[in-house]
Amino acid sequence: MKRPGPGLTPATLATIPAAYDELIATLYRGPLESQPWASALPALRELIDCHVVSLVLRPPAEDDRGVILNSVRPRSNDTRPGELDGPPDWEVTAYREQFFSLDPFVNLPPDRVVALEDILSDEELVASDYYEHYLESAGLFRILGLDTVEPGGMLARLRFSRRRNEPRFSTDERNLLARIAPHLRLSIQLYATLSRTVSERNLYAGAVEQLAVATIVLDEQGRILSTNTIARALLDEGNGLSVRGQHLVIDNRDKNRELQTALETIIKAQHRGETSVVRALRVPRSGGHSQLGLVLRPVPVPEWGEGQSSPCVAVFISDPELNETASQGTLGQLFDLTPAEANLAILLSRGLSLAEVSEAQNISPHTARAQLKSIFAKTGVSRQAELVRLVLKSVASLG
Repeated sequence: MKRPGPGLTPATLATIPAAYDELIATLYRGPLESQPWASALPALRELIDCHVVSLVLRPPAEDDRGVILNSVRPRSNDTRPGELDGPPDWEVTAYREQFFSLDPFVNLPPDRVVALEDILSDEELVASDYYEHYLESAGLFRILGLDTVEPGGMLARLRFSRRRNEPRFSTDERNLLARIAPHLRLSIQLYATLSRTVSERNLYAGAVEQLAVATIVLDEQGRILSTNTIARALLDEGNGLSVRGQHLVIDNRDKNRELQTALETIIKAQHRGETSVVRALRVPRSGGHSQLGLVLRPVPVPEWGEGQSSPCVAVFISDPELNETASQGTLGQLFDLTPAEANLAILLSRGLSLAEVSEAQNISPHTARAQLKSIFAKTGVSRQAELVRLVLKSVASLG
C-alpha cells in the first residue's frame, strides 16, 4: 500500500477545499447511482465550464451503438438540471456509421490529459473531414480528453468540449483533470467490478429459475434478504411456507422448530468461522399437495466480510409439482431431435408414460413408439429411464 508522502499532514489536509472533496465524492458515488455519474458529470462540466462533458464507457462502432454519458450546458429554460443528456440521434448515428474511424482523438496515453490542439493545429482541424462533417455540425471545436483503463481491461474516455468562440483549456484546468485522474480510474474500476458481479449474479439467478428451484437468501439474523420469482410465488401461496416478521417459517410447528434449529446452527458456525454442513428437510403442505424439499446451505463469507445484513444462508426449495422448463429447441439442438421428438422426450422426463404422451400429443401409439426409437438412436440410450435421466441432467433446462 502506498503510504502518504512526507508533506502530507493534518494541517495540509485541512487546507483542501471542501468543494474538491465533494467533487471526488461524486466520482466515487457514480457507480452506485441509477444513472451512472449523474452527479459527477454536471459538476465537472460546470467546473471546467464547457459546452458538454462526455464519459464514453463503450465507444460506438459499426454494429454497436456504444455507451456514452453526456452532460450538456443547460439552456436558460432547461428544467432537467439533475439528468444526464443523450446526444441527438444523428450525432450518434453519424459517428458510429461514418466518423469513428476518422476520429483523431482516440487511443490517448492512459491517465494523461491531452487536448485536441496538442494533436492537430486549428488549421489542420478545420481542414479535416472530421471537423467539416461532424464537429462543425455538432457545434464543437476545442476538446480536452483523458483516457483511463481499469485492471480488468475496461477503457473509459472522458471528454470536455467547447465551441469555437470559447477559450482554449487553461493549464489550471488541465492540472485539475490530471489530479482527479487516479480517482476516475478507481471509480471506473469499481463500476466495472460491480457490473461484472451483477451480470454474473443475474446469470446464475436465471439459471436457477430455469431449473424451477425457489431460492431465498437470509442474513445473519435469519431475515430474508432476497427471493427469486419462484420463491415469491410459493410464499404468496402460503401453503407450508410463509414469512413472519421478515423470517422464514414452516406452518407445521415441529418442522418449523427443526428449520429454526438448523438455521441457528448454520449461522453460529458462520460467526465462528467454522465449516457448516448442508441441512435438508421436508415441508408438508395441505390440500393433498406434495411436500416441498428444503436445502439450507451456508453462503461463503469473504475473508473481510462485514457480516451485517450480508448473505449468510441460502435456502433452496424444490416443488415436485413444478416442471423444469426444458427447452424444446435447446434439447433438439443438443441431440439433433425433431420438434416432435424433443417434445416427447420432455414429456417423458416429467413422468408421463408413453401412452399418456401419445394421448396428450394426439398421436397414435405406433407414432409415439417410432419417435421414441428415433430418439434412442440419436441420443445413444436404449431405455426410457436412461432417456429421462439424460434429459434431466442435460443443459436443456437452461435454454
